[in-house]
Amino acid sequence: MINKLLLLCIVISCALSCSAQSRLVEGKMVTVTEEKLEYYLYYPKEYDESKEKGFGILVFLHGGGESGEELELIKKNGPPKLLVQGKEFPFLVLAPQNPHKRQWWNIRAVNKLVDEVVTTNNVDENRIYLTGLSRGGGAAWSLAVQYPEKWAALAVVCGMAPAPYAHWIAKELPIWVFHGDEDESIPVGESDAMVQRLKELGHDVKYTRYEGVGHNAWDKAYTTVELYEWIAAQQKQKN
Repeated sequence: MINKLLLLCIVISCALSCSAQSRLVEGKMVTVTEEKLEYYLYYPKEYDESKEKGFGILVFLHGGGESGEELELIKKNGPPKLLVQGKEFPFLVLAPQNPHKRQWWNIRAVNKLVDEVVTTNNVDENRIYLTGLSRGGGAAWSLAVQYPEKWAALAVVCGMAPAPYAHWIAKELPIWVFHGDEDESIPVGESDAMVQRLKELGHDVKYTRYEGVGHNAWDKAYTTVELYEWIAAQQKQKN
């Protein structure tokens, strides 16, 4: 009797094992992600007087400390801070805010915002400049990788760098990188590796490596007068 019960259990176990097979199925789902980006947009004083001339535009992406829902925060650093102090630029400045305290920039949303602002303003599409610091510097690298044909110049300050994808960046894009050699948040090795890789690929790269400077390399970088002269001088070749 015991042997018959044991045999029956074995048969049932085998049957269950045979019926519980793994499967591979196909599926499809269309997702839509909505992102709200608030921003500041600066117009140079010559803008209203020059209807025929297309202006350049500088897109500035702030760091993690300025993320959230208080737009005023992005006036703490970079070009927005200089604008508050009275500095004037010869191009428009677009400064969006990342609404997420602990998330990376949504670069697809930023790209769409740039397209909208460029389309609805008197902007020369061959003079779209990009810069960012810290988390925004990493986003600037990503935008240069994902949308390589859009930018006329790129300036990155202490940003995480996707060195393995350096070959996706447009060869003709002028690049200026800034980083402090005592940065404990984003090690200077990030920029070292990216600059080295870009130069190996034949890119035109300027590199300012500050000695004795920590993560806030942006204090020096964005008060470098030559940076804005260099940006304003860049222009993509017209198609």
